[in-house]
Order: sequence, then structure tokens, then C-alpha cells
Amino acid sequence: MDILIFQQLAVSLGLGLLLGLERERRGTPIGGIRTFPIISLFGTVCAQVGQTFGGWVVAIGMLALAAIVVSANFAQVRKGTIDPGMTTEVAALLLYGVGALIVIGHLAAAVVTAGAMALLLHSKRPLHNFASAVGERDMRAIMQFVLLSLVILPILPSEDYGPYGVWNPFKIWLMVVLIVGISLGGYVAYKFFGARAGSLLGGIIGGMVSSTATTVSYSRRAASEAALAPLGAFVIMTASCISIVRVLVEVAAVAPGQFGAIALPLSGMLVFSCLVAVALFLPSRKQAAKMPEQKNPAELKPALIFGALYALVLLAVAVAKEFFGSAGLYMVAVISGLTDLDAITLSTGQLAGSEAIDAVTAWRVILIAIMSNFLFKFGIVAALGSSALTRWIGPLSPPLLSQEERSYCSGPAKRPAILSTLAPSGATDRG
Repeated sequence: MDILIFQQLAVSLGLGLLLGLERERRGTPIGGIRTFPIISLFGTVCAQVGQTFGGWVVAIGMLALAAIVVSANFAQVRKGTIDPGMTTEVAALLLYGVGALIVIGHLAAAVVTAGAMALLLHSKRPLHNFASAVGERDMRAIMQFVLLSLVILPILPSEDYGPYGVWNPFKIWLMVVLIVGISLGGYVAYKFFGARAGSLLGGIIGGMVSSTATTVSYSRRAASEAALAPLGAFVIMTASCISIVRVLVEVAAVAPGQFGAIALPLSGMLVFSCLVAVALFLPSRKQAAKMPEQKNPAELKPALIFGALYALVLLAVAVAKEFFGSAGLYMVAVISGLTDLDAITLSTGQLAGSEAIDAVTAWRVILIAIMSNFLFKFGIVAALGSSALTRWIGPLSPPLLSQEERSYCSGPAKRPAILSTLAPSGATDRG
């Protein structure tokens, strides 16, 4: 007795029950918790029989199922029940294919397909609400990302050009697509949850789209309403936590083999930032947060600017490494961190992934870039925000300072403003 046959039937039955339960709860007249398992089993049995008599058995089974579905629809029309949708009918045909796919040997693909079907069927109302909320501007953002990722990227050559051979058009644009994709995910979340998302969600989405814009927006809000300083500090800190997560995602994408060694020191900084965010949540939890309008992250011009900046950082890193070693990389990190944290993170991660530099040097370079970016963000807070917001942000720096710096700060002399910039409140994904 071949146990594999029974395993295939069991998996098919389980997936059919999952889809059938969802359709039964929806009250669809075509099929429910009994019909859908039978359909999946029908596909599995046809595929099993087809292994002996040929693939035409599966094709005949599909035609027979289609005829049954059409007949069922005619019966509903005669009863006066008219449902213009075709979701259940198409789901039934696809489930038949999933049942057959199990036998072919693509079990994982079959399970993933069935799971995706269940989520799509169950999420009818949220998906319809999201589609209704998508305007012309949002469709433009989606289509521009399609242009960047599915039109431009595939036609670029994957060859090394320029000084030191650091400019590979395909790899450079792939990094552009990665960054735009992360930002677009935050933009979609903003459109899904709306402008009145809570302060925590506002900080999370702000960190995904652009924590620079988030810092600017909440600094201006705090400047016009001094009482919002605790809320502004919390949202900025939350965006900082997400921007560090963003850095970790980028490292995982370009240097998966070195991710553990690089991520461990950066994770310590993330944990500290999260603890500070939790502490800031307490005084700000009663203040309502309305997210500022988010800009389209898939515009072609910003993508081209980032691509050019990333190419320059790649060249600068190669030159600095050639002539100055690790010290040169640290200098580049300071300068690049003021303008764009993504570029130096990706370029350093690629060097670590190719073992051109060791993991210790890589995480130090990225950490220096983050701290440099803090300086820039604190400058935004000091220039655009209120003095109250600056006071909320500034005191967060001592835990990240050296012992000598802490002693100096606690002395009779006033702490220099530059030391406050080491606070993790302004970390961002982009400069």
C-alpha cells in the first residue's frame, strides 16, 4: 500500500475544508464546506489516475467541473438568484488545480496557493475598501514602481563599469527598487489605515516611508503647538526604531551570510531605542495623532537621485578603502550619513557580503553613519521644532555616550549641543 497516495488525499482534503469553511460562512450558493473538499479531492484523484493513463484525465476533469459550475449558475438564475460575481466559481476551478498540483510533487506551491486563496476570499471587505480609497495619485505610485522594477530593471546590463569596477547598472538599480519598495509598503499602509492612524502606527509608517519627512512634520507641529512636544518626541523615536529595522532588512538583503555578526551590535541600539520609545509613550498616550500627508515614494526623479547618490557612495567607499583603509570608510560613513543612510548601509553590506571587509568593520561603519544621521535629524528638530521638543529629544543621548563624555556632560559646563545629537531620536532611513 502506497502511503504517499493517502498523504496526498489528506492534504487535499484539508485545503478543501479550509476553503469550504470560508465559502460556507459567506453563504455562497455554488459551494460550501462539503463541495469544496470534494472539488480538491476530485483534482487529486484525477491527477493520481492521470499518472497511469495520461494527463488527458486531468484536462477532462477540469472540463467536467467547469460544466458543473456553469450548470449550477443556470440553476441559480432560474430560481431568480442572480450573483454577478465569479469569485466562487473561479476559486472552485483553481482549487481543482491545487488538488492536482499536490500529486505532481509541488506540495509547497499547492499549500501556499490555497492559503493565498483563503486570505483573498476572507479579506473581501478590506480589499474593496482599500481599492475604493486608492485614487489616481496612488495608482500612479503603483505604476511607477512597476516601471522601476518590471520595466527598467530587467533591461539593465549586469556588468561592472567605471573606476574600480564598482558601477553595475543592474545591481545599483536593484538597490533603488529595494528602497522604493520598502517606502512604498509604508505608503500603502498609510492609505490602508488612513491619516488618523494612532501615534504608534504613525511612527511605524513614517519610519517606513521617510523618517526624515516624519521628523520635519512633527517638529513643525510641535513648534505650532508646544503641548504636542511629548507626542512629537514619541513619534520621532518610533520612526527611529523602524529606521533601524529598515537598516537590518537592507543588511539581510545584501549580506545574508554576514547578517548575524553585523546585526547583533545594531540590535542593541534598536533595543535601547525601543525602550526609550516606550518611556516616551506614557506622557503622550492621551494626545491624538493625525499623520501628515505622505508623498509618493515611487517618483522617478527621487529614484534617479538615490541611484546616482548610491553610485557615488560606492565609488567613495572604494577610493577610501584603497587609500585610507578602514579610517577612510569611517569618513565616508560620516558624510554619507548626513545625506542618505540607505546608500552607505547597502554599499557597506555589499562589501561585507563579498568579504571585501570584515563584519566588525561593516557594523562600525553603519553605526557611525547612523550616528551622523542623528546629528542631521537633531539639527532638524532644533531648527524647526519648539524648545520643548528639543528638550524632550536632547536628554536621550547619555546612555550612548562614552564614560568620558558622560563625565563631561555632568560637569559644571553646559553640555555642548553636538553631544545631544547622539540621541537615537532622529535616526532615519533617508537623509
